[in-house]
Amino acid sequence: MRSLVLAPIAAGCFTLAAQANPAPTESLDKVVVTGNPLKSQVLAQPSDSLSGDQLVLTRAANLGDTLQGLPGVAATNFGPNASRPVIRGLDGDRVRILNNSGASVDASNLSFDHGVAIDPLVIDKVEVLRGAAALLYGGNAVGGVVNTLDNRIPRSFIKGLSGAAEVRLGGATRDRSGAVVLDGGSGQANSGFGWHVDLAGRRADDQRAPRFDSEGETRDSVRNSAAKSHGGAVGGSVFFPGGYAGVSLDDYDTDYGVTSEEDVTIRMQRQRVATAGEWATAMGPVRRVSWLLSRNRYEHVEMEGADVGTTFRSRGTDGRLELEHAPIGALKGVFGVQTESMDFSALGEEAFVPGTRTRNTGVFLLEQARLGGVDWSAGVRTERVTVDSDGGERFGAAQSRKFSPVSVALSAVLPLDRAWSLSANLNRTQRAPAYYELFADGLHVATAAYELGNANLGLERSRGVDLGLKWEGGDSHVHVNAYETRFSNYIALNATGDTVEDEGEELPVYAFQAVPARLRGVELEARWQAHRAFALLGQLDAVRGENTQTGEPLPRLAPLRAMLGVEARQGEWSGRLEWRGAARQDRVAQFDTPTAGYGTVRLSLARQFNWGQGDALWYLKLDNLGNKLAYSATTVATLRGLAPQPGRSVSTGLQLRF
Repeated sequence: MRSLVLAPIAAGCFTLAAQANPAPTESLDKVVVTGNPLKSQVLAQPSDSLSGDQLVLTRAANLGDTLQGLPGVAATNFGPNASRPVIRGLDGDRVRILNNSGASVDASNLSFDHGVAIDPLVIDKVEVLRGAAALLYGGNAVGGVVNTLDNRIPRSFIKGLSGAAEVRLGGATRDRSGAVVLDGGSGQANSGFGWHVDLAGRRADDQRAPRFDSEGETRDSVRNSAAKSHGGAVGGSVFFPGGYAGVSLDDYDTDYGVTSEEDVTIRMQRQRVATAGEWATAMGPVRRVSWLLSRNRYEHVEMEGADVGTTFRSRGTDGRLELEHAPIGALKGVFGVQTESMDFSALGEEAFVPGTRTRNTGVFLLEQARLGGVDWSAGVRTERVTVDSDGGERFGAAQSRKFSPVSVALSAVLPLDRAWSLSANLNRTQRAPAYYELFADGLHVATAAYELGNANLGLERSRGVDLGLKWEGGDSHVHVNAYETRFSNYIALNATGDTVEDEGEELPVYAFQAVPARLRGVELEARWQAHRAFALLGQLDAVRGENTQTGEPLPRLAPLRAMLGVEARQGEWSGRLEWRGAARQDRVAQFDTPTAGYGTVRLSLARQFNWGQGDALWYLKLDNLGNKLAYSATTVATLRGLAPQPGRSVSTGLQLRF
């Protein structure tokens, strides 16, 4: 039976594990391929990995809510349907969202009300890197990386048939969800074929909340927060000696309400065709070749009642090639090339960004070696980025900007003994401005502000250091990290003091400006197996950021957060009780308001069953037992009062695996 390790229980949880037999309990400190393609050494960068039964009790209806219980990870919380991960106080274009290590082409970084176009119902693993990961994934990963993994392109041979199915009911949104995943294959591991099929669907009502005041009325639900979605995929791989090659096709559709506006809904669709493969050998100068190529078609339409308002479209291609060279003494390394292109357009009255084309080509080198008892890792990445604007009546003449970011990193892990280790990570990262930071010029309804880009912005430059201390003692562990990142020109969206009139209402003008800034913080996560039947859990994180020129706090930073819990298991039964709290956040940017602190209690109960050739997991979750009214400091200020955290709820689910 698997322990429910580090499972922050969120209302609205749902999962599907595609494995026929769950693996034993694993520490979150296991190998994270997202941060270490060589798969050979301890990763100096702080990382988390959630899979299997851990996802059963953590996965929510969106990616942000799924991960926000991890150390250093919060969420934008724009209602229950559009919540993007925030890592160490950084969000938007500074957090890289990946799907099977490839770009997830959507518009979630453009606006808080745009959801991530990844269906959380069928992913079977999520890897999170905290801190700059620009070396492997570009300057957009200065805050971190979230990589969702599934088996839509089979990577390992499975003979016969395996799969899983799950249903889930309840939660604060009265969720009704279901999903089926099937995997199979024929032939042999070195000469065979594998296939994959999945289907998923979800319906949810408006999110219930403790009674609160909103725009002059008292409510017990978050307005216009209902949603429905469905998706599916087919894929297959051919296996040959040393590797595989495969292809997949998937489609994800969702309709959800925009909480900031009573009569606006978003109809989103993403279609993706991808191919990936790998070949490895024990001989020759090149030991491994891996590749990924995907084409994405994304569209979302904002419906104003029955009328079409604004339509956003993205067409993107992402390609990645990695070559691992033969060891040179103690040195192991990988050379890579990554290319991305995205064509973006927005049509309608609320289109505050012109049509743009972004092209990015990056080349990187990562080398690792164990020298003097220390695991060293060093690398460099150089990119060529071009951002073209079509211009227009409101946006002026067409423009083109070119950038050449260069990022370098050096890290080391020093084992002190069999249980203790020290780690250090130094990095210098450069990020090219995003298309909306350069060319925005219009009313942004989601933020209730008029936003102005700056076509003269240069590279965003930062330097960071991350220090870590780890103790691993069997089923117990302690992880501590402290970090600081200094930006010489942090691209911030700042109030100018000007206003514009829109339908009789005065709205503030915000402009993208480059300012000096600093972010620093600490993360602590611990588990103590006090007895074979139960363990004690603890977690704490804090981040502090400011404009170093004016001393003004950076916007939407999570306050000091803490978690205390106990986890127990007996035979086929397991359970978890936890308290999660957040301090009052009164260090806020101009025109924002403080957010009150809160504490909530969560409880879960689960039981494993064996049936036939498979197994099953039944679970019951109770969230916010005290029905505490709570607001998130990471939510944009114009929405925070409209969308409190979920109220008291009960949900249950049953998962069958074979």
